[in-house]
Amino acid sequence: MKTSLPLCLCAAALALAGCGQSESGNEAAPAQTGEAQEAAGNQTIAAALNQNGRFFQAARAVGLDATLAGPGPYTVLVPSDEAFAQAQGGALADSANPQNRGEVTRVLTYHILPGVILAEDIGKAVDNGQGRAVLATMGGETLTATKEGDAIVLTDEAGGKATITQADQRHSNGVVHNVDGVLAPPARGGGAAQQQQQGQQQPAG
Repeated sequence: MKTSLPLCLCAAALALAGCGQSESGNEAAPAQTGEAQEAAGNQTIAAALNQNGRFFQAARAVGLDATLAGPGPYTVLVPSDEAFAQAQGGALADSANPQNRGEVTRVLTYHILPGVILAEDIGKAVDNGQGRAVLATMGGETLTATKEGDAIVLTDEAGGKATITQADQRHSNGVVHNVDGVLAPPARGGGAAQQQQQGQQQPAG
């Protein structure tokens, strides 16, 4: 049984994406706690990320660096450079190619959650959900959170997994969790509703 907790703290710009799956009943995320609301540093997520890292370079190539410098708040799952190197697919390997902009954007927004969600929030949601919780992403899709011992594991819809290796890096517009894998969004072709959601996710140029 999966949890189904309302995500009521979506940023206005992301409301359609993060909450756009209400008809399926699968959208969910841990509620933002008072501790999470106080989680703020002096830098934005965009400024704090490794500027030479694969995640930031891909984000900059498709314009998402501007989003991550905005007011948010966001929870960002940042795969390691090693995870990017092992990821399948040519789009991430050549993120600067304009022809790959759409696919790279889909992959990156799959790693961004609306609101500030600390690892403790996810863990509590997993416990309350009898072992798993569903998280809504900025791209309008979902991830499933579970635990393996004390570690939080995130699973994409194809069964790919990534473990949170460093949690709760707090910044002025959200929080970053480092993960050891690249999660893949569902394949294209989900129908008109999905295509409409994807169209709404194109970042401002």
